[in-house]
Amino acid sequence: MFQVPANRLGSHLHGGPFSMFELKTMQEAVSMMVFVLVNIYLFKDGTLQWNHIAGFALSMLAVFIMFKDW
Repeated sequence: MFQVPANRLGSHLHGGPFSMFELKTMQEAVSMMVFVLVNIYLFKDGTLQWNHIAGFALSMLAVFIMFKDW
């Protein structure tokens, strides 16, 4: 429900503001955020370790780099 569809609807090719790479990156970032929240609050598995946090931070860094206009 919260995922950004990585399809042609939001792409530059059809009048949207994003490239296909940006759409897919957003979809993955939103999926990971929802998964983390569901895992912690619904399944009560709050055992986040440093490598989980580091991997999530690197994924968010990838989103930042993807959208940075160099």
